[in-house]
Amino acid sequence: MFELIQRIPEPWRQQAEVLIAPLAWIPKLQHMLWDFFFAPGPAWLVVAKFTFLLFPALLAISAVWCTQLSLYTLLFRSGRAQFIPTMMLTWWDAVRAVWLYWVGMFRFVGVALGWAVAFSTFVAKLLLEVIRQIALMPFTMTGRMTQSYFTPGVPWVAFVMLVFWCVLEAAIFSYTLMPTVTELLADLVGGESTARYTGPILYFFLLLLIMGSFACVQTLMDAVKKREWKFIVQMVAVEIFVMFFEVMFLYRELIDALTPWIAQQTGVKMGLGVTLSLSAFGWVGIRGMTWFLFGQYGTPPLLAFISRRPMVDDAHPRPATGAPEPPPWWRQPVAELKQEIEWLHAKGEELVDYLVLPVLQIAAAALNFGMVLVASRQVFSLPFKNGSEVTQTWEILQTLHMQPRARKPQATTL
Repeated sequence: MFELIQRIPEPWRQQAEVLIAPLAWIPKLQHMLWDFFFAPGPAWLVVAKFTFLLFPALLAISAVWCTQLSLYTLLFRSGRAQFIPTMMLTWWDAVRAVWLYWVGMFRFVGVALGWAVAFSTFVAKLLLEVIRQIALMPFTMTGRMTQSYFTPGVPWVAFVMLVFWCVLEAAIFSYTLMPTVTELLADLVGGESTARYTGPILYFFLLLLIMGSFACVQTLMDAVKKREWKFIVQMVAVEIFVMFFEVMFLYRELIDALTPWIAQQTGVKMGLGVTLSLSAFGWVGIRGMTWFLFGQYGTPPLLAFISRRPMVDDAHPRPATGAPEPPPWWRQPVAELKQEIEWLHAKGEELVDYLVLPVLQIAAAALNFGMVLVASRQVFSLPFKNGSEVTQTWEILQTLHMQPRARKPQATTL
């Protein structure tokens, strides 16, 4: 501005200086503020200056410019008596807006720190709960397994033992029958090309036979319990054939493999009758021990699993509704997290108000100065209490819409 005055001719320079005097000091003030904000210093000091003083300084510059420019309009402005109080009240609103800006910034920082502490506490509690659950997991799993073991239900232990015994017995008989079956197939086919397929097929076949043997015993026991005599006779006949087949082709081979050792220990010559007798006694003894140990409990789940039917025990019906299982340990922390998220969403608008309203107070005060300079009236009623009080643009334009003046009736001439 000083350089602009220097370009004015000498006769008019003094009058120009007097005319521009109300505005001449404002650029110097702006230069001082520029040097103040961009002066080198610690990072925390620079951040504090820009955070707490930049917007108030911009408001002050806007207020000074509008106030000083309004001095040039006092001579020809209508309603000067109302304009001056309006300008003074606008300055009062500006001072109050600056104060509310500082208070709002401190309130926002405090609320943000409080929410950060609350969220950090929640995360710490969740991590501690996870560590505690991991540390107590062996004891919890042991307790649940013990509780489920002593609670009536599916006898999984007997079922697993039965399957394991069938697999083991099928492996033993496959080993003892393998030479005989291989020799028989070689004589029938005339080669050894089928030897590598004989083992898996023989093992699978024997596994099904042994499981079927337990199923026959279970069916016979069920018929005896229900006293269905006709069905009992049929199942006894079937069981005799099953015993004959297993004794002749399975247990006899096992006894033949043990015959040299038995003859050496006892000195008795092992004939066919003795071999068959030992095989029959072995079948009855093994089937009896395995049946009374786990077969009678594991066979019903096996049959139910194969037939895909639920187990029904008429003598000991299971209760319709059991005790409710305790909820998983992670459900409560997840529910708390959902509540925290809902609370965060509910408080999101409040946080936005805390952050935006202080800046909007400054901007609204600066706009009020401009509108007082142009239209001699304020636009916003300060201070804002919440975000809903910030008027939208079209509402502002509607309030500033000037109604056309009514025309005076013209006098008629005679």
